[in-house]
Formats: sequence, C-alpha cells, structure tokens
Amino acid sequence: MEKGGAPRELENDDQADDLLERARDLMEEGRFERAIESLNRVIEMKASTRTDAALYWKAYSLAKLGQQADALKTVTDLYEKFGNSRWLKEAKALEVEIRQASGQPVRPESQNDDDLKLYALRGLMNSDPDQALPIIEKILSGTDSPKVKERALFVLSQSHSPRARDIIANAAKGSVNPDLQLKAIHYLGIMGGPENRQVLVEAYGSSKDPAVKRSILRSYGIAGDRERLLSIAKGETDPALRGEAVHQLGIVHAGAELSQLYQSESSAEVKKRILQAMFIGGDADKLIELAKSERDPELRKTAIHNLGLMKRAGTTEALTSIYASDTSPDVKKAVINALFLQQNATALVTLARAEKNTELKKEIVQKLSVMKSKEATDYLLELLK
Repeated sequence: MEKGGAPRELENDDQADDLLERARDLMEEGRFERAIESLNRVIEMKASTRTDAALYWKAYSLAKLGQQADALKTVTDLYEKFGNSRWLKEAKALEVEIRQASGQPVRPESQNDDDLKLYALRGLMNSDPDQALPIIEKILSGTDSPKVKERALFVLSQSHSPRARDIIANAAKGSVNPDLQLKAIHYLGIMGGPENRQVLVEAYGSSKDPAVKRSILRSYGIAGDRERLLSIAKGETDPALRGEAVHQLGIVHAGAELSQLYQSESSAEVKKRILQAMFIGGDADKLIELAKSERDPELRKTAIHNLGLMKRAGTTEALTSIYASDTSPDVKKAVINALFLQQNATALVTLARAEKNTELKKEIVQKLSVMKSKEATDYLLELLK
C-alpha cells in the first residue's frame, strides 16, 4: 500500500460492495424497500466510487414498487451526477420502461415468475440453442431482475456453443452492466482454456476499473494461471492489484513463483503480502528459511507470526531455534506469540525455564496464564511454591 495507509475511497468501496451485494440479495427476494435502505447507505458515502451503481438499482427498485416518479427522479440524478457512468445504458433502458408503464401500477415480480422464466430459458437452451441465444442476449441488455440476468449468464456458461462463449466473452469485456461483467469474468475462469484466458488478458489490459481487474486476477487463480499472476505481481503499478495477484499465487500453492518474487521484490509491504501468501499456500519450509535468514526485523517477525499459524512438522523446532539464537527482544517476543498461537504450552514452558531475562519470562508466563493446558497449569503452580 502507499505510504499513509489505504485511501478512504478504497475502504468505502469495500463497504459499498458489501452493501450492494446485500441489496441485490434483497431484490432477488422481492424485498425492494429493504434493498433501498442498503442502497441509500451507499449513496450517502461521499468517497465511494459505487454511487452510480447504487442510484441505478435504487431507481430499479422504486420502479418495481410502482413509485415511477421517484424512480425517474433517481434516474435523472444518475444522469446529472455521473454523465460518464457505465450504468447510463441500463438507466436509459429503465427510463423507457418506466415511461411506457406510466399510469399503470408496477408491482415487484414474484420469485416464482423469475423461476418460471429461467426454467423456460434452460429448457429452450437444451432443445433449441439457436433460438435461446438471442433471447439471452436481449435479457442481458434489458431490464430484467438481477437474478434473471445472472442466471441467464450461468445458463450460457453451461453451454458448449461457440456463440454462447462469445456472448460471455463480450460480457467480460464490458458489453453488459458492471455487475454482470464481473460474473462473466468469473465464469471464464471456471471454464478455463487458452481462448478464455486470452479474453481475460485483453479485458485486463483494456479496463481501468480496479474491480474488474481484481475479478480477473481471481479468475486467473481459479484457472491456476500462475504465469500471468506472477507477471502481474511483478509488473502491475497499482499496489492493491499487485497484492491481489500475490494472494492468488498463494491460493494456487505457487511456492516457487512466490520465492522468486520475494527475492526480486524491493517493497517491504509487498514482501509482507508474499509471506502471507506463503502461509496460505502452506509453504512452511520457505517461511522457516526466511524467518531465520531475513535481515529486515519486521519481515522476520511477519514470517515468525505466520509460522505460529501453521501446525506443521518442524515449525516448533524452527521457532525455538530462532528464540535461542536471536538476541533481539522483539524477535523473541514474536516467537513467544507464535508458540502461543500454536497453543504450544510444552515449548513455552521449556523457554520459560531457561529464560534469564525477567521481561521475557513475564511475557511467556502471561501467555501460559491464559492457556487451558495441564503443562501450563503445572508450571504456574511451580512458580507459586
């Protein structure tokens, strides 16, 4: 991360994404009033980049509730405040639908109606794909509910038709709304194959949206594409995206790639992410090596901490060896905490018996005092005699 910590905007976007996901779930359940409550919270976030999406879905929900005037006002707000938004196309289609229904009661579509539509769509896709595909394209670009659109995209992902794959590829490149684009990217990762991964490469290179790029990195992880993840971890200028690439390398257990990246990386913050990825990938041997050899004290402590989260063979021996050989009190405290994380009372009692430094011994005893272990209790009783 850049000096000074994560920008407020990034923190707000994470919260906004959660609220938008909650709103979409509520819309699928037909609970549009509750969805609007979540969407209003996003709209009220001054530093969020998801406000345009929230305005669109608020207008959609208002229309489903029959509140056409308020829905049109919300669409107008979107036009005026976000003239370059990727949601404008959807908003204009929604406006047409609202105006066509003017004077008529507009009620939320029932769950069953959506299910019937999807059952028919799946059946048609199985019996006559050539007829189903244009209908799906129309659904994806129209104003159906989020559930119908997402399920229609899912139906496409189950097809082996080249045309279906092309529709998903175009969606991944941005031919649909941003939410569906992320879904399409996810499906391409699951589908795998060189052609689909090439679509992801092109989408990553052409997009300026961090959410899209992050989704592509996760799809690389799903596809096990270590080569591209390593390339982005080395060359991406956005620290958050580099961190995501590193994280995905951990998920796919790319130990060799992470070791290579660690050796060439100059940023201490990115190195911490690499150490975390090594933990995720279960690479205890490399973490032990770095916990012993890393010269940067903070990175050493990070490696030691991650070893404490792993109950692998050799980690206890490595930690006690570091404790015995290192002279830094901070490093020794990191080892004590790591053994505490392992709930390793045996090792902590051994260290306490040998420790001559009063402060360090207090640190160990404090950890033992909150451990539910017979060995810890027996040692504490010894101290009281």
